Amino acid sequence: MSVRLAVDCMGGDHGLATTLPACAAFLRRHPDATVLLVGRSADIEAALRASATLQNLQAHPQVQIRSATEVVEMEDAIEVALRRKKDSSMRVALDLVKNGEADAAISAGNTGALMAISRFVLKTLDGIDRPAIATALPNATGKSTTVLDLGANVDCAAEHLLQFGLMGAALVSVLENKPRPSVGLLNIGEEVIKGNEVVKQAAELLRQSGLNFYGNVEGNDIFKGTTDVVVCDGFVGNVALKTSEGLAQMLGGFIKEEFTRSAYARLAALLAYPVLKKFKKRVDHRRYNGAALLGLRGVVIKSHGSADAYAFEYALRRAYDAVRGRLLEGVAAQWQAYTAAHSVSDTTIPQA
Repeated sequence: MSVRLAVDCMGGDHGLATTLPACAAFLRRHPDATVLLVGRSADIEAALRASATLQNLQAHPQVQIRSATEVVEMEDAIEVALRRKKDSSMRVALDLVKNGEADAAISAGNTGALMAISRFVLKTLDGIDRPAIATALPNATGKSTTVLDLGANVDCAAEHLLQFGLMGAALVSVLENKPRPSVGLLNIGEEVIKGNEVVKQAAELLRQSGLNFYGNVEGNDIFKGTTDVVVCDGFVGNVALKTSEGLAQMLGGFIKEEFTRSAYARLAALLAYPVLKKFKKRVDHRRYNGAALLGLRGVVIKSHGSADAYAFEYALRRAYDAVRGRLLEGVAAQWQAYTAAHSVSDTTIPQA
């Protein structure tokens, strides 16, 4: 199965300096894929000519340049991105997915704009009211925990948290080949009586959903690997994500600092370096870059805005795996199975 990826080359903090090297590295590992470079054609071509390592990308048989005359800036308001910049690289990449010319779109651009434009262009799957942002975070088992929502929905009803659980389970089932991944609900304690009314209601819905629902989990369970999926609202999820990234960066700084101290400290650090290096690699947030926007009629992957080429390549890999694993079909099937078992209509979920 050939996978076609539409890449918003202009988005993010670094734009072409990140996206083009990442695409080149991705194609070396996935020669069967097709990459559509979306952005200002003249800028893309100039960047390819200026780099000896990227010149081959321009003549690559699996690479096409698709023109877009505008760029959604990181500080742009959603209204500007959605209504005024209709020929942005972000919008064109999503249009390629809508028109069937690409199987997935990847962008490191403005998160709010990407979500708004994705909802407008692609629409949501039947019965899904609010798309959610989901990504994997490293855990102590050496694997990862998928957490959602990570910022798309700050205020959620219990029914929305149920939807997140269904979509998160589908994501893990597809990408990790787990037929019945375990699902936990993030709370301030494991006891059933803990949490606000929304969380308590969500727990009851998840308990009756047919999912492999573990129950309430706490923040440290994300990194213990207690469950495969952890569900929460976007406010809490975004805080957890940024905290994990900060801890990973702090570890990198700690290792570097130890090598600049006394001779004894440098010797101790040198002896411990293989273990520290392995651990640092495991928790390196760049290796988990690429959050899926779940609930849409198309595969959309959001890269961190400050991602370097190494991290952005992982976002491309995640998009590739999502398409190969038939993520859209998996999410739709999970929701249809739930609605069939519980006689749920599309109007059951409160509208945003």
